[in-house]
This record gives sequence, structure tokens and C-alpha cells, in this order.
Amino acid sequence: MTSVETRPVRVALVGSGRMGSFHGETVGRRLPGAQLVAVADPAPGAAERLGAALGVPRAYTDAGEVFADAEVDAVVIAAPARFHAELVVAAAGAGKAVFCEKPMALTLADADRAIDAARASGVVLQVGFNRRFAPDWAAARALLDDGRLGTPRLLRSVTRDPGGFDPSRVPLDTIFNETLIHDFDALRFLNPGAEAVEVYATADALVEPEWRDRGLLDTAVVVVRFDNRATGVAEACFEAAYGYDVRGEVFGSGGMATMGGAGRTGMVFSGASGRLAETVRGDQELLADAYVAELAAFVDAFRAQAPAPVGGEDARAALAIALAAAESVRSGGPVRIEKVGK
Repeated sequence: MTSVETRPVRVALVGSGRMGSFHGETVGRRLPGAQLVAVADPAPGAAERLGAALGVPRAYTDAGEVFADAEVDAVVIAAPARFHAELVVAAAGAGKAVFCEKPMALTLADADRAIDAARASGVVLQVGFNRRFAPDWAAARALLDDGRLGTPRLLRSVTRDPGGFDPSRVPLDTIFNETLIHDFDALRFLNPGAEAVEVYATADALVEPEWRDRGLLDTAVVVVRFDNRATGVAEACFEAAYGYDVRGEVFGSGGMATMGGAGRTGMVFSGASGRLAETVRGDQELLADAYVAELAAFVDAFRAQAPAPVGGEDARAALAIALAAAESVRSGGPVRIEKVGK
């Protein structure tokens, strides 16, 4: 029998929407060490269509069939966020390594269940915080790890989406649980070993003002205090006229590092009408290499049976900040985050 060390890691995809399709293409076409062997999606015909496009032999409407499939080593979960925790628990219970898109869960209790399930089964659990795998963000972390940036003092992370969203299809607190959660993880990534202790947030509906009374917030700023006394600021907006914009900054006792931007390339054209820089229009364009790198890291962790570089505990910590931010907006004051003794 071919060993797992020499054969491709057999991966199944759960969820074939926008992000799932991209991850499916990555596993099927961009990762030599992995093989996409199955797709599951409850929407009629969805798994079959993506499977046919990628040459995948098996398509299911029930994720449980994937978890029962002995030919599947690992699963990539890209279903809607409200299903993530249950899918992680089921996959881990079936002995499958799990890569789950963010957020891993929508409550801390569900996050704990997911972490416990992976721990009990001894499977790799990785969460899709892609910025950690972008070259500029990884380079900033390397400066922190080798001491050149010194002790972090002020941190910043920004997400501005390109707009075009349908407010009727956006769940409440999405800006915290599904958008800013990337920034909360980024702040933790740029402040190694520190944990958030207090959160203060302000948010409003500035893109879609008529949805304000229904509780949909589309623009937010969050201040996060850490236990090493550093302060981080995360901001997000659901609409940027110029495209998709992700940036970060860490200012420490030894200097400052800045990361990201909306530029398609580093080129700026200066002509008679002024200066022009082309900007990207979506996350899969701006962070394409990071999306591939995070799945490559997941496959490597599975092969080595080593902890994932960004695991369930990281997902839980980011979620705790997100939940505190939403509570802060509702209460109008700062919210403390209790330490977890797990």
C-alpha cells in the first residue's frame, strides 16, 4: 500500500460557493501534494458541477457521506459560517484532518466543542486566517520574532471590501464575526504571546444607512488592549470605491513595519493627467498566494502529524474579540475579555 508520506493527501471539499470553489481549484490544480477526491454541497447539482469542472470523481449532497468516505484523509470546510462548528466536530469525529474557513464558530461554546473534538481525535485542525501566509505579513512577524522590531506598542489592521454586497443576505454582526475577525487574528499575529484583555468598538451603517435600524453595521473601528499593554486598532468597511484593500502596521520599540495595500502591482504611472496606480477588486486576487500557502501548510501539517500553524485556539481567541466588539457597540462601553483556562 502507498504510504501517506508518498501519495497525495486525499482531500474533500465541503461547500462549493465562491470561496469553496477557489479552495477546490487550489487543492485540485495548485498543490502537487494533494488530490481533490470529493465535493459535497447540499444545493442540488452544485457539487456535481464543480466536481465535473475539476475532474473530481465523487459528489455528495450530504457532508456526512464525505466524513464516512474511507478514501478521504482531510476535509476543507467552506460552507456558510453558521454550519462551521458542527461540520468541524463531525469531521474530526470521523478522524479527518480539518481545514475550516473563518470563523470556525459563532459562539465560544461551539469553538470549544470544535477544539475538543479535534483534540480527542488527534487530528490536525487549521483555520483560514490567510494573512499570516501573505509574504509581507509573514516578513513583519519574522522581524518581531528576531527582535528587530522590538516590543510592540501600537498595531493596526485594515479591511475594506470592494462593495456590491446584498444587505438582505448579510447576517447581523458579520462585520465582526466574518470580516474584522481577520484583523483581530492579524493583531494577535503581530503581537506574539500577548492576548486581548479589553475591547472598545464603534460601528454604524454608512454604506447602507436604511439598514441601521435593523442592526446591520457596515463600518466599524475597534480598539483592542492587550495584556502586554500594547494597543491595536482594527477597522473595516464593506465598501471601498477603489477596490479591495488590506493593510497592517506594527510599531515597536525597535521600529515600524507596514504591510499590504490595494495595489495590483507596485507600479505607479505618472503622466500628464497625474499619477495612476491600478487596484485589485477582490480578496482572491490580492491574497491568491496566501490562500495557496495556507492550504499547503495544512497538507504539510497533516503529513507530519504536527500542529497546524494557525489552529482552533487562535480561532477562538479571534472570535472572543469579535464577540466583545459586538457587545461593546451595543453597550456603548469597553468590554473585558476573560482569560480561558483550557
